[in-house]
Amino acid sequence: MFVDKVKIFVRSGKGGDGHVSFRREKYVPNGGPDGGDGGRGGHIIFEVDPGCNTLMNFRHKRHYKAQDGEQGGKKRCHGKDAEDMIIKVPLGTVIREAETNHVIADMHRPGQKEIIFRGGKGGRGNQHFATPTRQAPRYAEKGRPAKEYWLILELKMIADVGLVGFPNVGKSTLLSMVSNAQPKIANYHFTTLAPNLGVVSNQYGKQFVMADIPGIIEGASEGVGLGHDFLRHVERTKVLVHVVDVAGTEGRNPIEDIYAIKKEIELFNPDILRDKPQVIAANKVDVGGYEENLAALKAEFEPQGIKVIPISAAANDNLQELLKEVAQLLEKIPTDIVVFEPEFEEISTLPNDPFTVTEPHEGYFVVEGEGIRRMLGYTAIDTEQGFAFFQRYLREKEIIKALEEAGIQEGDTVNIYDLEFDYFK
Repeated sequence: MFVDKVKIFVRSGKGGDGHVSFRREKYVPNGGPDGGDGGRGGHIIFEVDPGCNTLMNFRHKRHYKAQDGEQGGKKRCHGKDAEDMIIKVPLGTVIREAETNHVIADMHRPGQKEIIFRGGKGGRGNQHFATPTRQAPRYAEKGRPAKEYWLILELKMIADVGLVGFPNVGKSTLLSMVSNAQPKIANYHFTTLAPNLGVVSNQYGKQFVMADIPGIIEGASEGVGLGHDFLRHVERTKVLVHVVDVAGTEGRNPIEDIYAIKKEIELFNPDILRDKPQVIAANKVDVGGYEENLAALKAEFEPQGIKVIPISAAANDNLQELLKEVAQLLEKIPTDIVVFEPEFEEISTLPNDPFTVTEPHEGYFVVEGEGIRRMLGYTAIDTEQGFAFFQRYLREKEIIKALEEAGIQEGDTVNIYDLEFDYFK
Protein backbone atom coordinates (compact mmCIF):
# COMPACT_ATOMS: atom_id res chain seq x y z
CA MET A 1 0.00 0.00 0.00
CA PHE A 2 1.25 3.49 -0.87
CA VAL A 3 0.96 5.90 2.07
CA ASP A 4 2.01 9.53 1.61
CA LYS A 5 0.61 11.36 4.65
CA VAL A 6 0.71 10.37 8.33
CA LYS A 7 0.48 11.97 11.76
CA ILE A 8 2.98 10.94 14.44
CA PHE A 9 3.93 11.95 17.99
CA VAL A 10 7.56 12.68 18.89
CA ARG A 11 9.21 13.45 22.22
CA SER A 12 12.83 14.37 22.76
CA GLY A 13 14.59 13.16 25.89
CA LYS A 14 14.52 15.04 29.17
CA GLY A 15 17.85 16.15 30.58
CA GLY A 16 19.13 14.21 33.58
CA ASP A 17 18.93 15.93 36.97
CA GLY A 18 22.06 17.23 38.63
CA HIS A 19 23.16 15.37 41.75
CA VAL A 20 23.55 16.56 45.35
CA SER A 21 26.41 14.87 47.19
CA PHE A 22 29.50 15.71 49.23
CA ARG A 23 33.00 14.34 49.28
CA ARG A 24 33.32 11.71 51.99
CA GLU A 25 36.81 10.35 52.55
CA LYS A 26 38.92 9.28 55.50
CA TYR A 27 40.69 12.23 57.10
CA VAL A 28 38.49 14.64 55.11
CA PRO A 29 35.62 15.34 57.50
CA ASN A 30 34.26 18.36 55.63
CA GLY A 31 34.60 17.50 51.98
CA GLY A 32 33.09 19.92 49.53
CA PRO A 33 30.17 19.35 47.16
CA ASP A 34 30.88 16.82 44.40
CA GLY A 35 27.49 16.23 42.76
CA GLY A 36 27.83 15.54 39.03
CA ASP A 37 25.86 16.98 36.14
CA GLY A 38 22.97 15.19 34.46
CA GLY A 39 23.32 13.81 30.94
CA ARG A 40 21.72 15.29 27.83
CA GLY A 41 18.40 13.90 26.69
CA GLY A 42 18.18 12.22 23.29
CA HIS A 43 17.55 14.28 20.15
CA ILE A 44 14.77 13.58 17.64
CA ILE A 45 16.55 13.13 14.29
CA PHE A 46 15.03 12.53 10.86
CA GLU A 47 17.12 10.84 8.15
CA VAL A 48 16.46 10.12 4.48
CA ASP A 49 16.31 6.38 3.77
CA PRO A 50 17.22 5.63 0.12
CA GLY A 51 15.49 2.24 0.29
CA CYS A 52 12.11 3.65 1.29
CA ASN A 53 9.50 5.25 -1.00
CA THR A 54 6.37 5.29 1.18
CA LEU A 55 5.30 6.28 4.70
CA MET A 56 3.66 2.89 5.20
CA ASN A 57 5.76 2.00 8.27
CA PHE A 58 4.31 4.93 10.21
CA ARG A 59 0.83 3.42 10.06
CA HIS A 60 1.93 0.72 12.51
CA LYS A 61 4.02 2.88 14.85
CA ARG A 62 2.98 6.45 15.59
CA HIS A 63 4.81 7.32 18.83
CA TYR A 64 8.55 8.00 18.87
CA LYS A 65 10.26 8.90 22.15
CA ALA A 66 13.95 9.51 22.74
CA GLN A 67 15.53 8.37 26.00
CA ASP A 68 16.05 10.68 28.98
CA GLY A 69 19.52 11.70 30.11
CA GLU A 70 21.01 9.89 33.08
CA GLN A 71 21.10 11.58 36.47
CA GLY A 72 24.46 12.89 37.69
CA GLY A 73 26.34 10.89 40.27
CA LYS A 74 28.72 11.22 43.20
CA LYS A 75 32.36 12.20 42.85
CA ARG A 76 31.53 14.65 40.04
CA CYS A 77 30.40 11.80 37.79
CA HIS A 78 28.57 13.11 34.74
CA GLY A 79 25.35 11.33 33.85
CA LYS A 80 25.36 9.45 30.55
CA ASP A 81 23.94 11.26 27.52
CA ALA A 82 20.90 9.47 26.11
CA GLU A 83 20.81 7.85 22.69
CA ASP A 84 19.15 9.83 19.94
CA MET A 85 15.93 8.69 18.29
CA ILE A 86 16.59 8.42 14.53
CA ILE A 87 13.47 8.29 12.35
CA LYS A 88 13.99 7.27 8.72
CA VAL A 89 11.76 8.73 6.00
CA PRO A 90 11.63 8.60 2.18
CA LEU A 91 13.30 11.26 0.06
CA GLY A 92 10.89 14.16 -0.46
CA THR A 93 9.20 14.02 2.96
CA VAL A 94 8.04 17.37 4.34
CA ILE A 95 7.79 17.55 8.15
CA ARG A 96 5.18 19.91 9.60
CA GLU A 97 4.10 20.78 13.14
CA ALA A 98 0.52 19.54 13.33
CA GLU A 99 -1.07 22.39 15.29
CA THR A 100 0.26 25.28 13.17
CA ASN A 101 0.96 23.31 9.96
CA HIS A 102 4.29 25.15 9.76
CA VAL A 103 7.15 23.44 7.93
CA ILE A 104 9.92 22.21 10.23
CA ALA A 105 12.10 20.51 7.60
CA ASP A 106 12.02 19.36 3.98
CA MET A 107 13.95 16.11 3.53
CA HIS A 108 14.79 16.74 -0.13
CA ARG A 109 18.47 15.74 -0.34
CA PRO A 110 19.80 12.16 -0.53
CA GLY A 111 21.48 11.26 2.75
CA GLN A 112 19.99 14.30 4.52
CA LYS A 113 19.95 14.16 8.31
CA GLU A 114 18.27 16.80 10.47
CA ILE A 115 18.00 17.29 14.22
CA ILE A 116 14.35 18.29 14.52
CA PHE A 117 14.10 18.64 18.32
CA ARG A 118 17.05 18.65 20.69
CA GLY A 119 17.06 16.75 23.92
CA GLY A 120 16.93 18.65 27.19
CA LYS A 121 20.20 19.86 28.68
CA GLY A 122 21.32 18.06 31.81
CA GLY A 123 21.02 19.89 35.14
CA ARG A 124 24.12 21.04 36.98
CA GLY A 125 25.22 19.24 40.11
CA ASN A 126 25.65 21.01 43.44
CA GLN A 127 29.42 21.36 42.86
CA HIS A 128 28.60 24.36 40.62
CA PHE A 129 26.73 26.27 43.31
CA ALA A 130 29.43 26.48 45.96
CA THR A 131 30.48 30.03 46.88
CA PRO A 132 32.72 31.49 49.60
CA THR A 133 29.61 32.16 51.68
CA ARG A 134 27.72 28.98 50.74
CA GLN A 135 30.23 26.16 50.84
CA ALA A 136 27.79 23.26 51.20
CA PRO A 137 24.89 23.85 48.77
CA ARG A 138 22.19 21.21 49.05
CA TYR A 139 20.74 22.16 45.73
CA ALA A 140 21.15 20.95 42.14
CA GLU A 141 19.40 21.82 38.92
CA LYS A 142 16.79 19.62 37.37
CA GLY A 143 17.32 18.58 33.76
CA ARG A 144 15.64 20.68 31.09
CA PRO A 145 12.25 19.28 30.07
CA ALA A 146 11.54 17.18 26.99
CA LYS A 147 9.88 18.63 23.89
CA GLU A 148 6.68 16.99 22.70
CA TYR A 149 4.95 17.59 19.37
CA TRP A 150 2.51 16.00 16.98
CA LEU A 151 3.93 16.09 13.46
CA ILE A 152 2.46 15.69 9.99
CA LEU A 153 4.68 13.85 7.50
CA GLU A 154 3.85 14.48 3.84
CA LEU A 155 5.60 12.70 1.00
CA LYS A 156 5.89 14.97 -2.04
CA MET A 157 7.60 13.00 -4.77
CA ILE A 158 10.65 14.56 -6.37
CA ALA A 159 10.21 14.36 -10.14
CA ASP A 160 11.15 16.63 -13.02
CA VAL A 161 8.00 15.95 -15.02
CA GLY A 162 4.48 15.18 -13.84
CA LEU A 163 1.84 13.51 -16.00
CA VAL A 164 -1.61 14.82 -15.10
CA GLY A 165 -5.04 14.10 -16.50
CA PHE A 166 -8.32 12.38 -15.87
CA PRO A 167 -8.44 8.60 -15.28
CA ASN A 168 -7.98 6.26 -18.24
CA VAL A 169 -6.37 8.77 -20.61
CA GLY A 170 -3.14 6.75 -20.94
CA LYS A 171 -0.71 8.23 -18.39
CA SER A 172 0.47 4.85 -17.11
CA THR A 173 0.87 3.52 -20.65
CA LEU A 174 2.90 6.59 -21.62
CA LEU A 175 5.21 6.22 -18.61
CA SER A 176 5.74 2.53 -19.31
CA MET A 177 6.70 3.24 -22.94
CA VAL A 178 9.23 6.01 -22.28
CA SER A 179 10.86 4.82 -19.04
CA ASN A 180 11.91 1.80 -17.01
CA ALA A 181 8.76 1.98 -14.89
CA GLN A 182 6.33 -0.93 -14.96
CA PRO A 183 3.00 0.40 -13.69
CA LYS A 184 -0.10 -1.77 -13.67
CA ILE A 185 -2.22 -0.97 -16.70
CA ALA A 186 -5.83 -1.87 -17.42
CA ASN A 187 -8.80 -0.37 -19.22
CA TYR A 188 -10.85 0.86 -16.27
CA HIS A 189 -10.94 3.93 -14.08
CA PHE A 190 -8.58 4.43 -11.15
CA THR A 191 -6.21 1.63 -12.12
CA THR A 192 -3.43 3.80 -10.68
CA LEU A 193 -3.89 4.34 -6.97
CA ALA A 194 -0.34 5.51 -6.27
CA PRO A 195 2.15 7.69 -8.16
CA ASN A 196 4.74 5.85 -10.24
CA LEU A 197 8.22 7.13 -11.02
CA GLY A 198 10.36 6.34 -14.05
CA VAL A 199 13.70 7.54 -15.40
CA VAL A 200 13.34 8.74 -18.98
CA SER A 201 16.16 8.92 -21.56
CA ASN A 202 15.43 10.64 -24.87
CA GLN A 203 17.28 10.07 -28.15
CA TYR A 204 19.73 12.86 -27.31
CA GLY A 205 20.84 11.19 -24.10
CA LYS A 206 19.02 13.59 -21.80
CA GLN A 207 17.68 11.95 -18.64
CA PHE A 208 14.95 13.12 -16.29
CA VAL A 209 12.50 11.67 -13.78
CA MET A 210 8.85 11.42 -14.80
CA ALA A 211 5.95 10.79 -12.40
CA ASP A 212 2.56 9.38 -13.31
CA ILE A 213 0.21 11.31 -11.02
CA PRO A 214 -2.97 9.24 -10.51
CA GLY A 215 -6.12 10.38 -12.27
CA ILE A 216 -7.55 13.62 -10.89
CA ILE A 217 -11.30 14.16 -10.74
CA GLU A 218 -13.36 17.32 -10.34
CA GLY A 219 -13.54 18.30 -6.68
CA ALA A 220 -10.06 16.86 -5.99
CA SER A 221 -8.87 20.20 -4.56
CA GLU A 222 -11.57 19.87 -1.88
CA GLY A 223 -10.47 16.34 -1.03
CA VAL A 224 -13.03 14.51 -3.17
CA GLY A 225 -11.88 10.98 -3.91
CA LEU A 226 -8.14 10.85 -3.27
CA GLY A 227 -7.65 14.43 -4.47
CA HIS A 228 -5.28 15.82 -1.85
CA ASP A 229 -3.25 12.62 -1.85
CA PHE A 230 -2.63 13.03 -5.60
CA LEU A 231 -2.32 16.80 -5.94
CA ARG A 232 0.49 17.18 -3.39
CA HIS A 233 2.81 15.29 -5.76
CA VAL A 234 2.33 17.97 -8.43
CA GLU A 235 3.93 20.65 -6.25
CA ARG A 236 7.56 19.65 -6.80
CA THR A 237 7.42 18.88 -10.53
CA LYS A 238 9.13 21.33 -12.89
CA VAL A 239 7.10 20.56 -16.03
CA LEU A 240 3.48 19.42 -16.28
CA VAL A 241 2.35 17.20 -19.14
CA HIS A 242 -1.41 17.22 -19.62
CA VAL A 243 -2.38 13.83 -21.08
CA VAL A 244 -5.78 13.88 -22.81
CA ASP A 245 -7.81 11.43 -24.86
CA VAL A 246 -7.86 13.41 -28.11
CA ALA A 247 -10.03 10.75 -29.80
CA GLY A 248 -12.74 11.19 -27.17
CA THR A 249 -13.24 7.45 -26.81
CA GLU A 250 -15.29 7.97 -23.65
CA GLY A 251 -17.22 10.99 -24.88
CA ARG A 252 -15.12 13.55 -22.97
CA ASN A 253 -14.06 16.92 -24.37
CA PRO A 254 -10.25 17.24 -24.09
CA ILE A 255 -10.32 21.05 -23.85
CA GLU A 256 -12.79 20.95 -20.97
CA ASP A 257 -10.69 18.24 -19.29
CA ILE A 258 -7.55 20.39 -19.35
CA TYR A 259 -9.33 23.42 -17.90
CA ALA A 260 -10.92 21.23 -15.24
CA ILE A 261 -7.52 19.80 -14.23
CA LYS A 262 -5.93 23.27 -14.16
CA LYS A 263 -8.78 24.54 -11.99
CA GLU A 264 -8.32 21.75 -9.44
CA ILE A 265 -4.56 22.34 -9.29
CA GLU A 266 -5.00 26.10 -8.84
CA LEU A 267 -7.61 25.61 -6.11
CA PHE A 268 -5.26 23.23 -4.28
CA ASN A 269 -2.25 25.56 -4.56
CA PRO A 270 -2.46 28.68 -6.76
CA ASP A 271 1.34 28.94 -6.97
CA ILE A 272 1.82 25.61 -8.76
CA LEU A 273 0.90 26.75 -12.28
CA ARG A 274 2.23 30.30 -11.99
CA ASP A 275 5.71 29.66 -13.41
CA LYS A 276 5.50 25.97 -14.29
CA PRO A 277 5.88 25.16 -18.04
CA GLN A 278 3.16 22.93 -19.51
CA VAL A 279 2.77 20.79 -22.59
CA ILE A 280 -0.22 18.82 -23.88
CA ALA A 281 0.14 15.19 -24.96
CA ALA A 282 -2.86 14.52 -27.23
CA ASN A 283 -3.00 10.75 -26.78
CA LYS A 284 -4.79 7.93 -28.67
CA VAL A 285 -4.27 9.21 -32.23
CA ASP A 286 -4.11 5.54 -33.27
CA VAL A 287 -7.85 5.22 -32.63
CA GLY A 288 -8.89 7.61 -35.42
CA GLY A 289 -11.45 10.39 -35.50
CA TYR A 290 -9.22 12.73 -33.51
CA GLU A 291 -8.56 15.41 -36.13
CA GLU A 292 -11.26 17.87 -35.08
CA ASN A 293 -10.35 17.68 -31.38
CA LEU A 294 -6.64 18.04 -32.18
CA ALA A 295 -7.24 21.17 -34.25
CA ALA A 296 -9.40 22.63 -31.48
CA LEU A 297 -6.69 21.90 -28.87
CA LYS A 298 -4.02 23.64 -30.94
CA ALA A 299 -6.26 26.65 -31.58
CA GLU A 300 -7.09 26.97 -27.88
CA PHE A 301 -3.76 26.39 -26.13
CA GLU A 302 -0.87 27.12 -28.52
CA PRO A 303 -1.66 30.88 -28.50
CA GLN A 304 -1.21 30.58 -24.70
CA GLY A 305 2.29 29.19 -25.22
CA ILE A 306 1.34 25.58 -24.42
CA LYS A 307 2.44 23.25 -27.21
CA VAL A 308 0.13 20.40 -28.30
CA ILE A 309 1.84 17.20 -29.47
CA PRO A 310 -0.23 14.32 -30.93
CA ILE A 311 0.95 10.90 -29.70
CA SER A 312 -0.09 7.31 -29.33
CA ALA A 313 1.34 5.82 -26.15
CA ALA A 314 0.03 2.35 -26.96
CA ALA A 315 1.52 2.37 -30.48
CA ASN A 316 4.74 4.20 -29.44
CA ASP A 317 3.99 6.88 -32.01
CA ASN A 318 5.65 10.34 -31.87
CA LEU A 319 6.80 9.86 -28.27
CA GLN A 320 10.30 11.12 -29.03
CA GLU A 321 8.85 14.43 -30.21
CA LEU A 322 7.11 14.77 -26.84
CA LEU A 323 10.29 13.92 -24.93
CA LYS A 324 12.28 16.41 -27.02
CA GLU A 325 9.84 19.20 -26.14
CA VAL A 326 9.92 18.26 -22.43
CA ALA A 327 13.74 18.18 -22.42
CA GLN A 328 13.89 21.64 -23.99
CA LEU A 329 11.54 23.01 -21.34
CA LEU A 330 13.62 21.46 -18.57
CA GLU A 331 16.79 23.11 -19.91
CA LYS A 332 15.22 26.53 -19.36
CA ILE A 333 14.41 25.80 -15.72
CA PRO A 334 16.88 26.02 -12.80
CA THR A 335 18.10 22.60 -11.68
CA ASP A 336 17.10 23.23 -8.06
CA ILE A 337 13.99 21.36 -6.97
CA VAL A 338 11.11 23.03 -5.20
CA VAL A 339 12.06 23.16 -1.51
CA PHE A 340 9.67 24.03 1.31
CA GLU A 341 11.47 26.45 3.60
CA PRO A 342 11.21 26.02 7.39
CA GLU A 343 8.55 28.17 9.06
CA PHE A 344 8.34 26.64 12.51
CA GLU A 345 10.07 28.41 15.42
CA GLU A 346 10.31 27.03 18.91
CA ILE A 347 9.63 29.39 21.77
CA SER A 348 13.01 30.32 23.19
CA THR A 349 13.82 31.42 26.70
CA LEU A 350 15.72 34.70 26.70
CA PRO A 351 17.51 36.18 29.75
CA ASN A 352 14.94 39.00 29.99
CA ASP A 353 11.78 37.17 29.04
CA PRO A 354 8.70 39.33 29.47
CA PHE A 355 6.15 38.49 32.16
CA THR A 356 2.77 39.75 33.28
CA VAL A 357 1.28 40.41 36.72
CA THR A 358 -2.50 40.41 37.05
CA GLU A 359 -4.91 40.61 40.00
CA PRO A 360 -8.02 38.61 39.02
CA HIS A 361 -9.54 39.36 42.42
CA GLU A 362 -8.45 41.33 45.50
CA GLY A 363 -5.48 39.86 47.34
CA TYR A 364 -4.72 37.27 44.65
CA PHE A 365 -1.94 37.93 42.11
CA VAL A 366 -1.06 35.82 39.07
CA VAL A 367 2.41 35.94 37.45
CA GLU A 368 2.87 34.48 33.96
CA GLY A 369 5.79 34.38 31.52
CA GLU A 370 7.59 31.86 29.35
CA GLY A 371 10.93 32.38 31.09
CA ILE A 372 9.60 31.86 34.61
CA ARG A 373 7.56 28.85 33.46
CA ARG A 374 10.64 27.16 32.08
CA MET A 375 12.73 28.08 35.10
CA LEU A 376 10.20 26.34 37.32
CA GLY A 377 10.58 23.24 35.16
CA TYR A 378 14.23 22.77 36.08
CA THR A 379 14.36 24.19 39.61
CA ALA A 380 13.87 21.99 42.69
CA ILE A 381 11.44 24.26 44.53
CA ASP A 382 10.74 21.58 47.15
CA THR A 383 14.22 21.99 48.67
CA GLU A 384 15.30 24.85 50.93
CA GLN A 385 18.18 25.83 48.67
CA GLY A 386 16.01 25.51 45.57
CA PHE A 387 13.35 27.81 46.97
CA ALA A 388 16.07 30.30 47.96
CA PHE A 389 17.28 30.24 44.37
CA PHE A 390 13.70 30.82 43.20
CA GLN A 391 13.29 33.83 45.49
CA ARG A 392 16.55 35.30 44.21
CA TYR A 393 15.30 34.81 40.64
CA LEU A 394 12.12 36.75 41.44
CA ARG A 395 14.17 39.66 42.80
CA GLU A 396 16.75 39.69 39.98
CA LYS A 397 14.08 39.62 37.27
CA GLU A 398 12.21 42.43 39.10
CA ILE A 399 9.11 40.29 39.50
CA ILE A 400 8.91 41.24 43.19
CA LYS A 401 9.15 44.89 42.19
CA ALA A 402 6.31 44.43 39.67
CA LEU A 403 4.13 42.78 42.34
CA GLU A 404 4.74 45.67 44.73
CA GLU A 405 3.91 48.19 42.01
CA ALA A 406 0.69 46.26 41.39
CA GLY A 407 -0.24 46.85 45.05
CA ILE A 408 0.52 43.51 46.72
CA GLN A 409 0.31 43.47 50.54
CA GLU A 410 1.72 41.07 53.10
CA GLY A 411 -0.42 37.96 53.36
CA ASP A 412 -1.70 38.22 49.76
CA THR A 413 -1.48 35.10 47.61
CA VAL A 414 0.80 34.75 44.59
CA ASN A 415 0.12 32.14 41.89
CA ILE A 416 2.87 31.22 39.43
CA TYR A 417 1.61 28.31 37.33
CA ASP A 418 1.54 25.23 39.64
CA LEU A 419 3.17 27.12 42.52
CA GLU A 420 1.13 29.13 45.04
CA PHE A 421 2.42 30.92 48.15
CA ASP A 422 1.69 33.82 50.48
CA TYR A 423 3.69 37.00 50.11
CA PHE A 424 5.76 38.30 53.03
CA LYS A 425 8.66 40.75 52.93
